Amino acid sequence: MRISVIGLGYLGAVHAASMAKLGHDVVGVDVDAAKVDALAAGTPPFYEPGLGELLTEVSATGRLQVTTDLSAVRGAQVHFVCVGTPQRADGYAADLTYVDAAIQNLTAHLSAGEIVVGKSTVPVGTAERLAEVVRRAVPGAHLAWNPEFLREGFAVQDTLSPDRIVYGVPGGEAAVTVTAALDAVYEAPLSTGIPRIVSDLPTAELVKVAANSFLATKISFINAMAELCEVAGADVTQLADAIGHDARIGRRFLNAGLGFGGGCLPKDIRAFMARADELGAGEAVAFLGEVDAINIRRRVRMVELAREVLDGSITGKRVTVLGASFKPDSDDVRDSPALDVAARLSELGAVVTVHDPQAIDNARAKQPRLHYERDLEAALAGADAVLLLTEWRQYRDLDPERVGTLVAQRTILDGRNALSRTAWTDAGWQYRALGRR
Repeated sequence: MRISVIGLGYLGAVHAASMAKLGHDVVGVDVDAAKVDALAAGTPPFYEPGLGELLTEVSATGRLQVTTDLSAVRGAQVHFVCVGTPQRADGYAADLTYVDAAIQNLTAHLSAGEIVVGKSTVPVGTAERLAEVVRRAVPGAHLAWNPEFLREGFAVQDTLSPDRIVYGVPGGEAAVTVTAALDAVYEAPLSTGIPRIVSDLPTAELVKVAANSFLATKISFINAMAELCEVAGADVTQLADAIGHDARIGRRFLNAGLGFGGGCLPKDIRAFMARADELGAGEAVAFLGEVDAINIRRRVRMVELAREVLDGSITGKRVTVLGASFKPDSDDVRDSPALDVAARLSELGAVVTVHDPQAIDNARAKQPRLHYERDLEAALAGADAVLLLTEWRQYRDLDPERVGTLVAQRTILDGRNALSRTAWTDAGWQYRALGRR
């Protein structure tokens, strides 16, 4: 099939390359010329494991073209809209400026029988409104919603081999047409037995935000237990192991620590609350407000813990922060807990040095006042305290003896409960972690 992808950010770039991998002829469009030039050269404009290799592979086939010219989408049978929906500056609601503009501009290049497929995460009700925009502009064209479930760091794998595929389709005869077209798009993964759920538009919109809200709730639950464990003298890692053996609960996403960040979970649960309020159902998701609050409290507690191990005063102390991205295997610093803690420590007078394997450039653009060091040993040199705040593998694999020869004081705060407490304490380190004695 001939497919277009509007928006070439984290979602769109991976989706476009993956669709070409599946055998489709793809044209990707973005307003950012630098991003387009990078992708045209086979270079990912952001760090995502496996994407560089995928771009090299599909570029050689000629099945992927990228451009800033929206008219290049003409003749595509299916048009995927993958633009961002950030949180609005004036509140919790999602900013739909980019989605609205993408759909409106796309209609000038649509023909009857073509299908616009939203993949962006939007408030429920958005798809019905945009479907009407498409119908009025181009009679015979249809709009569907196909939510994405990508995990940064695993985006290529999650696109080519997702754990489920969801279609939100219009009613009537159009449902058959749209479903058939999407089945053709996803023929390869569907042939492997991946579950396919066909729903109405509102249900498809809710799937992504409901899933993210559940995950955020599970993460904040164990972090709430970490708060209790600290005052009760208990160990949250053992608690998580114990309750995780219950098949109804499961162990995944029960790793207590600094909490969640990134461009999805925080803004999605806030937009969910805002939209529920608009629909008069705010009480149904009011608990998400506490989920969000618990998440932010973890950052405050990490700063307090740093103060405790530095004998009550942060001012003038040399602190090394390991990690700037919101999660490992990503260079994304949007709403990064690690970068937030580093900035808070700096504001309190600490001399903060930040290291990250991939995210330093993005972090510097967001927090230019911090000091950044690309060499890990140089970053550790002379530190009064080391804070592990993003659990990159190279941090988990650090040799406590070797690190001990670099720092001024053997004090480490494990913000992700990612290190072996025994290994570090045996090497003479003061070890502290959220939710543990």
